[in-house]
Amino acid sequence: MEHMGWLSIIPPILAVVLAIITKNVIISLFLGVYAGVLIMVGGNPLTATTETIGSFLFPQVADSYNAAVLVLLFFIGGFVALMEKSGGGAALANRTARFINTRVKAQLSAWFGGIIIFFSDIGTPLIVGPVFEKIFDKAKLSREKLAWVIDSTSSPVAVLIPFIGWGVYIMGLIKSEFDTLNIQASEFDTLIQVIPFQFYPILAILMVPFVALSRLDFGPMAKAERRVRETGQLYWKDAKPLRRTEQQSEATTTESRAILVWLPLLVLFITLFGLLLTHGFPFEPVDGNDFRIALTTAYLFAALSIIILLISYRLKKFAEIFEIYTSGMQKMAYVSVTLVLAWALGTVIGEMGTANYIVEVMQGRVPAFIIPAILFVVGAIVSIASGSSWGTFAIMLPLAIPMAVSLDAPLLVCIAAVLSGGIFGDHCSPISDTTILSSTGAGADHIDHVKTQISYALVNGVIAFIGFIVAGVTGSAFTVVLTIVLLVLAVFVLSKVRRSGEAASH
Repeated sequence: MEHMGWLSIIPPILAVVLAIITKNVIISLFLGVYAGVLIMVGGNPLTATTETIGSFLFPQVADSYNAAVLVLLFFIGGFVALMEKSGGGAALANRTARFINTRVKAQLSAWFGGIIIFFSDIGTPLIVGPVFEKIFDKAKLSREKLAWVIDSTSSPVAVLIPFIGWGVYIMGLIKSEFDTLNIQASEFDTLIQVIPFQFYPILAILMVPFVALSRLDFGPMAKAERRVRETGQLYWKDAKPLRRTEQQSEATTTESRAILVWLPLLVLFITLFGLLLTHGFPFEPVDGNDFRIALTTAYLFAALSIIILLISYRLKKFAEIFEIYTSGMQKMAYVSVTLVLAWALGTVIGEMGTANYIVEVMQGRVPAFIIPAILFVVGAIVSIASGSSWGTFAIMLPLAIPMAVSLDAPLLVCIAAVLSGGIFGDHCSPISDTTILSSTGAGADHIDHVKTQISYALVNGVIAFIGFIVAGVTGSAFTVVLTIVLLVLAVFVLSKVRRSGEAASH
């Protein structure tokens, strides 16, 4: 295998270490790319700079596939901004709030609300959280519980949807590696096939209704629930709940209508699947370019439907609407830069033979079936330390895909392991943006949210780890059934232990 030996692992390791130290994915990825180019050009800084820009950054943007992905991301950003600022999500939740009169209904309604706002992991905490604050207070449910519910339906839901920003971003990373390895497979079909193996996100989402319906809490969450139920105190005495700014809560206070959520989403789905059907979907594989065109058209039509509704109901003026739309596009600049740098880093470590070197070191020493479990753990560590699941995907997928192919490990399971590890770490990390936003949206103390959530996250993480070992052996998508059964058993056993402890203490 061609590689540059131990020097080839410097760029990804440097990117990981810098992501942990700086908490800045863009700086970390850029310096990882630059370090690799510097090694390849023999240590000349000026040549490394010009080569980084001319041979590794420019080509990424000039590539027709990459350019199409970047354009699509901007259309998604504009649509998401309109959806969040329209207030439709809050209006929809408010309309259903009057039917919520029990603790179980409160939890399931917040959970369902989080799933409905699938188009934005950031939108879920800031739209659903404020709406359900008073409902949870009235039902004597803790703010920590609300923060956990909306955190469990933000990034875990988003990573399972292939046609939103998360899916487009991940497909871009997959496509880059497939092209390098000459794998003739659709990145869209691949991501669809990966879904059943995304054990952690699936478990995180399902745990909410399991806990709600069974009324079984454990760990620090059980103490928080008992505090509210027995004393009525929303917070512990030393708590410092995060508060939303006026700008963040704007969508929940604006007079709006539920149609601003369901109609644009209906337009989105009808347009997308209507166009895909003309290309033989779902019976024939759809060309990646046709899929991106269909998706971009769908997001454009969905955005236009929101604009028409906002003007028709006189909720906002056109100038304000256009400002919201373009500001949403601008927010995608960070994502676009991250993706370009991720592509560049993948090219660099490909030319340096990083994956080949790792494979050569591991071959004969590490069995192929354990590779997904290792990728899950490493991805979780990177995500916990950096607070960024997207940065984890950018660093890990260019390594995981070639490793899976070379070591004959199940490719779909390995991709899912990286994605699951990133989400698991995101849930456990106190510096993750979605964790912070969940505390903010629920008006909860941030440290209390992390403490109460981590017990549930660890249970799901351990089960997911077991799932990746089993899936590494079998390669079967039915492994997800095993993980769900283990989740039910774990919740039951932990709750029994907790109740036994409480009975003994009394």
